[in-house]
Amino acid sequence: MSHAIDLDAYFRRIGHVGGREPTLATLAALHRRHAATIAFENLDPLLGRPVALDTASLERKLVRDGRGGYCYEQNLLFGDVLAALGFRVTGLAARVLWTYHPEDAITARSHQLLRVDLAEGAYVVDVGFGGQTLTAPLRLEPDVEQATPHEVFRLVAAGDGFKMQCRIGAAWRSLYRFDLQEVLRPDYEILNHYASTHPRSRFVNALIAARPASGRRYALADDRFAVHHLGGCTERRVLRTVGELRATLEGAFLLRLPDVPELDGALARLLATP
Repeated sequence: MSHAIDLDAYFRRIGHVGGREPTLATLAALHRRHAATIAFENLDPLLGRPVALDTASLERKLVRDGRGGYCYEQNLLFGDVLAALGFRVTGLAARVLWTYHPEDAITARSHQLLRVDLAEGAYVVDVGFGGQTLTAPLRLEPDVEQATPHEVFRLVAAGDGFKMQCRIGAAWRSLYRFDLQEVLRPDYEILNHYASTHPRSRFVNALIAARPASGRRYALADDRFAVHHLGGCTERRVLRTVGELRATLEGAFLLRLPDVPELDGALARLLATP
């Protein structure tokens, strides 16, 4: 039996008090509030704990337990909410290009995003891309610069699909490449298993957290904390103790940390990494 998501609890979690009609205005409001409230984080893979993708588990972790998650958790939960509200939602998958790969790299499909079809047309929705998470839906239309509450984004035609790009300073940076083939929950289960358990997965070996806030983005990579201001200035500092890591995760990233004995040991190992 499928789990009916508790929309009231979700709205309380993200602080949404607006409408529930399946409109572009509702979609934009929910997208912004979700991204700003439910941080990207990978504590469970780092701790060797399972990452469940069924609706009940996602609701318990991200809504009731005050946690965040990575792309599969974030976008599956958001997709479940949108579907419950009457939106037409399609799961998609992307090949990540951000940070580590040249523009022509052929990488595995490892990222989830969503397509939402409205009366106004099709939109790309993504509340789970770490430090460059969208804070607004984008029209599924190539070569149009689209403002969001944070950076300007655009989609560029690439083969039979698109590249997602954002403008950072004066340069356009590619985040990922995707097409419009539908991807179903069992497909994400396979991708999630690799991301959360493979010994070479970055989510198993490093701590990553990110959250957009008004006028800035917070980012954490192991013990390195950054605040990226929209005007271009970035503040950086290295966290020196487990207490500082905990305080940053709870403060900047709004997380209720899991009450498990292995957490402090895992955080301490990050501090010892060269």
